[in-house]
Amino acid sequence: MGRKADITLPKANPSGRFVINTLTKGRGRTAEENDVVVVHYTAKSWKSGKSLPGTYDNAGAPKVFSVGRGAVIPALDRAVQGQRVGSLVLVVAPPAAAYGTTGNPGLGVSATDTVVFVVDVAKVIAADSVVTGRQRAVPENLPQVQVGRPAATIAVPDTAPPKGLVSRTLIDGSGATVKAGQTVVLQYSLAVWKANRGKDKAELFDSTESQRGPASVVIGSGNALEGWDKGLVGTTVGSRALLVVPPDLGYGTQALKGIPADSTLVFVFDVLAAA
Repeated sequence: MGRKADITLPKANPSGRFVINTLTKGRGRTAEENDVVVVHYTAKSWKSGKSLPGTYDNAGAPKVFSVGRGAVIPALDRAVQGQRVGSLVLVVAPPAAAYGTTGNPGLGVSATDTVVFVVDVAKVIAADSVVTGRQRAVPENLPQVQVGRPAATIAVPDTAPPKGLVSRTLIDGSGATVKAGQTVVLQYSLAVWKANRGKDKAELFDSTESQRGPASVVIGSGNALEGWDKGLVGTTVGSRALLVVPPDLGYGTQALKGIPADSTLVFVFDVLAAA
């Protein structure tokens, strides 16, 4: 655990079976569907014996993904299901469980390659995780927030929205500071200011509760809304934050189904992890 694996391959050809073998059984939380896992892995092509890029190469970041939702190749997704934190798992993945009928030319994997993975299950974040702690009050001209498990109740004041980005920490986290380029794991709720102005309970446009589990997104690198990048970098893991995002840092003049053009957006975030 915690370092690149040394994989020695047999001389015989692979059987074509999809094999998952727990080498070391961990004692931490079990990874279940819709949880988010943080894993490291080493990989090798059986056919060529060539090492493939893994998370330990060049001080790389771990892989973060939702369990059972098709976010990664089947070899990794199925490898972690039912595994505890601290487990070390050997995976022999035929093409259908690895990179499919097209392979992955960028990695040098052909359509007929069996790939061997060794997976370290480093962390599991439960699907219903929320931040705990005493929540501080915010001014009356900002949305008021109550959080359940995990969707928030948002009350939007009967006033015009602020013109600029507003970021307020509701609960201070004691974890590491979120840095640009990291993958953050979040519970969030989203309401549109104008459509809910003056309502004690805003109709949520989106939430991770409706998605059945936390979201994971690379932050500070243009992969998310600019308002997220500006408002979440510098927060700490374990924090809850209120973010009011003006149109120019949100969807701008683009209209989405349920979000008119030039909308101010209200987000409530629980920052569960960063890797």
